[in-house]
Amino acid sequence: MMEDNSHKILSDKIPFYRDIRFLKVFFQILFVIGIILLTGFLYVNMLNGLSRQGIELGLNFLNSEAGFELSEGIDFEPSETYLKAFWVGIVNTIKISIIGIFCATVIGFFFGIARLSNNWLIRQIASVYVECFRNIPLLLQILFWYALTRVLPVVRESISFFNSIFINNRGVYFAFVERADGFNAWLWYLLSGSILAIFVVLGFAAFRYFFRFRELQQTARPSFISNITFGAKWAAAPIFLIVAIVGWFLTPEQPFAVTRPALQGFNFVGGMSFSPEFSALLIGLAVYTSAFIAEVVRSGIQAVVRGQREAARAVGLKESQVLRLVVIPQAIPIIVPPLTSQYLNLAKNSSLAIFIGFPDLFMVGETMINQTGQSIPVFAMIMVSYLIMSLTTSAFMNWYNRRITRVGK
Repeated sequence: MMEDNSHKILSDKIPFYRDIRFLKVFFQILFVIGIILLTGFLYVNMLNGLSRQGIELGLNFLNSEAGFELSEGIDFEPSETYLKAFWVGIVNTIKISIIGIFCATVIGFFFGIARLSNNWLIRQIASVYVECFRNIPLLLQILFWYALTRVLPVVRESISFFNSIFINNRGVYFAFVERADGFNAWLWYLLSGSILAIFVVLGFAAFRYFFRFRELQQTARPSFISNITFGAKWAAAPIFLIVAIVGWFLTPEQPFAVTRPALQGFNFVGGMSFSPEFSALLIGLAVYTSAFIAEVVRSGIQAVVRGQREAARAVGLKESQVLRLVVIPQAIPIIVPPLTSQYLNLAKNSSLAIFIGFPDLFMVGETMINQTGQSIPVFAMIMVSYLIMSLTTSAFMNWYNRRITRVGK
């Protein structure tokens, strides 16, 4: 009987050094070990270099007295610690980033839509704006706006708008809403409204859960349960607002008061103010980033299928309604991912504030390095701070993108 070689089982196994599965894992482990060894070598070399210079690697210096002043931000005295000074820098960076993102988004959406206008003049003006500001280096723009603030009128000759906004070479002063004596009493009404809204939502949820078995037994969903589910989504906010408004009128004193800047002596007192450094940095970041956002908006709108516009016009919608109700809602999911990158760039570009003396995170850190010599810990703190702010912004934008994408489906 002839032996069938086709069904012969080979007893010899493939050597491990030729097994592709082993090689994949082996080279990955080898790469990780190499990274660890390189990191350890650099760390030891850094410690040896610091020890030769008599510098200890640590964060104990953060509890020492700072000894320098900060011209802007939350209250800070030179006698306070470096840690408090660093926190002032973080707050200033977050402040300029949030306001800058808002302004850049509004301006960018306006010029992005204007670039697609049927009006030739509006379209050309928007094109000139975009091509001009996105092709000039940001640092030059910030220095240009800062130079303009230096040639503004003096305090007593301030440019006034509606007797509430004053612009001069010391900054921008405008009316602002501040807490008044009745704010703490009004907070109790806000707390009561929040608790009542939560109880209403929980009541809707319990009612729907109680009648859930009816949905499982019937092919058609009961209409009253549908109405209750719909009401659960919209009942909480009106209840909270009603309690808040009623509390506003029942509070003996006003929770908020509008303070207007008034000229006293050599400067304005009251209201809110932006320093020349903050104003120049804000204008530079907003204008520069808005030029890129305008292109993102324009490309997102053009990516919407043309048939959607034609269908909207066919049912009698005006051009503004087509843009607001049909085109922009479909363009938003396309716009959000590249818009996130522009937001991150704006926050990181705020570090250019050091060139005009605005005490942001980077400038405060640079001052700490000059006084303490702790360059590595301070730079590490700066990088971690920017990383946390960027990751937070990305996480929020990614959540928003997933939400609008899910709603769109």
